[in-house]
Amino acid sequence: MARNHCLTLILMLALAIPTLAADIAGKWTASFDTQIGMQNYTYTFKLDGDKLTGTAESQFGKTEITEGAVKGDDITFVENLDFQGNPLKITYKGKISGDEIKFTRNVADMVTEDFVAKRAK
Repeated sequence: MARNHCLTLILMLALAIPTLAADIAGKWTASFDTQIGMQNYTYTFKLDGDKLTGTAESQFGKTEITEGAVKGDDITFVENLDFQGNPLKITYKGKISGDEIKFTRNVADMVTEDFVAKRAK
């Protein structure tokens, strides 16, 4: 009987532990071809629990990451870019796997692009 109580307690504790966010803090780089040509990005991620902040930097400038979250190996955030004087909202969704993140980004609800970012060494 005591053994069953012990196993039940262990199972309850295991289920109570929340899914930990992947450790993605630091710099990540990506190069990918788009409708407007090749883009080179450096992402600098900061993580506080599951809240993601940081910056996205490309040849078009540097912007703060907003609405960022990491849950397990899933990552989401928004880049609000000023492109030639026009606001441009870019939403990102990705899957973290070691030193790579497979992203899909949606540019202004018009264009979807897939690419891979790699942890800068």
